[in-house]
Amino acid sequence: MLKKTSLFVFAFLGTFSLWANVRLPRLFADNMVLQRDKPVAVWGWADAGEKITVQFDSQSKTAKADKKGYWLIHLDAHPAGGPFQLIVKGKNQWTLSNVLVGEVWICSGQSNMEMPIAGWGKINNYQAEITAADYPQIRHFKVPNTVSLTPKDDITGGDWKVCSPETAGDFSATAYFFARELYRQLHVPIGLINTSWGGTHVETWTSRGAFEQSEEFKSMIATLPSGTGLAEAAGEKKSALLKTINSLQGSLPATGEEEQYKNTDYDDAHWTHMKVPGLWEQAGLGLEDLDGTAWFRKTIDVSEADAGKLATLDLGKVDDADETYVNGVKVGSTKGYSESRHYFIPAGTLKPGKNVIAVRVEDVSGGGGIYGDPEELKVTIAGKMISLAGDWSFHIASISVSTTVGPNTAPTLLFNAMVNPLIPYTIRGAIWYQGESNAGRAYQYRKAFPLMITDWRGRWGLGDFPFYFVELSSFGASNSANKGSTWAELREAQSMTLSLPNTGMAVITDIGNPKDIHPKDKQDVGQRLAAIALNNLYGQKEEYSGPVYQSMSTDGNKIVLTFTHVGGGLTAHDKYGYLKGFEIAGADQQFHYARASVEGNKVTVWQDSVTAPVAVRYGWADDAGESNLFNKDGFPASPFRTDRWKGVTEDVKYAVGK
Repeated sequence: MLKKTSLFVFAFLGTFSLWANVRLPRLFADNMVLQRDKPVAVWGWADAGEKITVQFDSQSKTAKADKKGYWLIHLDAHPAGGPFQLIVKGKNQWTLSNVLVGEVWICSGQSNMEMPIAGWGKINNYQAEITAADYPQIRHFKVPNTVSLTPKDDITGGDWKVCSPETAGDFSATAYFFARELYRQLHVPIGLINTSWGGTHVETWTSRGAFEQSEEFKSMIATLPSGTGLAEAAGEKKSALLKTINSLQGSLPATGEEEQYKNTDYDDAHWTHMKVPGLWEQAGLGLEDLDGTAWFRKTIDVSEADAGKLATLDLGKVDDADETYVNGVKVGSTKGYSESRHYFIPAGTLKPGKNVIAVRVEDVSGGGGIYGDPEELKVTIAGKMISLAGDWSFHIASISVSTTVGPNTAPTLLFNAMVNPLIPYTIRGAIWYQGESNAGRAYQYRKAFPLMITDWRGRWGLGDFPFYFVELSSFGASNSANKGSTWAELREAQSMTLSLPNTGMAVITDIGNPKDIHPKDKQDVGQRLAAIALNNLYGQKEEYSGPVYQSMSTDGNKIVLTFTHVGGGLTAHDKYGYLKGFEIAGADQQFHYARASVEGNKVTVWQDSVTAPVAVRYGWADDAGESNLFNKDGFPASPFRTDRWKGVTEDVKYAVGK
């Protein structure tokens, strides 16, 4: 469900050494933004030994291409302003227009960073946001989604978009609201370089050299096969999937057979069965690698009294697209996995007795199927509801497993294609929204995420540049601390990454959606990231974080917690003043829902049945949305635990191709 793209572009090996004309990286183009107040790197390629002149405002700098044709100069630091021209001369000349100088930020991660304002995203109030997006000094560059087995010197395309109602719909929503807040406060141009790809692991954004220097990962990276080996592995995966399908249902349907699946009289007795809602990757059928199309069929009984009436059909969400039929009549279709399906069944369609609902599901990549809460799946006739949750007939119609290399086939692939070509573009810092795809091995994220940050900083050569990231929101089952939570452990790993210098974390558990892994409130996400930057980097000394757990002490049958970032004081976001989200345990490590109260700048936690408490957990669940400890500055507390008992992901390690 997290990987959302059908475009896997395989970037072949090869470098260029000789150029008849000067060539610039594709990032250097009309409408670009250069970083203010820092020496600005300008580079490119030409004939070996060719003299290059770069002119910008009142500056003129020269360089000579080395024997491989590469050249690099640094413009002197320049204050914010523009527009200017950037002119690069060699045997030919480049003239770049409408160039601004301001603040440049890398924006990276997976789908919640990639999610646009409109398009498949459709964030809250997207139409009004697009109409109001008249900020010509905000510029956005989307790096094309590309993979490569070796570090590339340039990206494959892209251009700088000037923010306007005509262009803003395609901007990363999180990045846009971050930039908008910075612009409103700083009144300088903002450049956003959006290099993100949905469903990707952190390991694919990290260089091979970083893994080779890591005790945790060096043995893993040593097993990384060559390009041929990766393609062969993908082919073997496809063969294994076909073998699984044959064991479940026999061969894939012949040409034309699929057309019958929507019909009421089609006999699906030989089909596999699957519980719905649920993704087929998680159904225990061995279909973890299935991308393609599949059909779901469900028979319901309709009474004589209700037959023929107008009705509605709700399917929850479908990953990625559906065509839905009732008794052979198409009642609707939707593309996009974040929208709930709500269709009208025309009057006269439903018959007395047996009625067949047939849903054709197309899955591009990642998870596939009909998902959501069981209560969302229903047919409603004259106010009466027929539940559709439970057993459905299931049949695979086609597969689209590719033998080319995808973004998570191996580590380093997106670093090579989508990060390395950006270096050494002068930037202020980076914002990052990723982690969902790493939740299953959250414990190892404690090392993988800091490794990536340190790797980027070292390769950019700009010191410990600001790196601000988003903690995972709330999603999924509201499970307790006793059951364990991969998402809680991933949040913990993110919090631990704050030990790196010049980092910051935006907490958003209060604005997630337990039914949607892509929450629509990206305004607050961007603004909370901006609050960190405005305080830590731009000198606006105001609170930018929610309460952060500091220490605990016991007082009889109670545990007293202290916090940093209390701001104007601690408070419960609840009209009755009740704190929620706390659990407490004794030495038996069994957690119980606890009572809690704010007492000054501390929180006291207790449960009468736990007479000798030793540990507290707060918000320790995939869905931590009920947790409501805030400071009076309006920022939520990050989930935490006081214990260090073994979690559910501690023994899960990264392996190539997994």
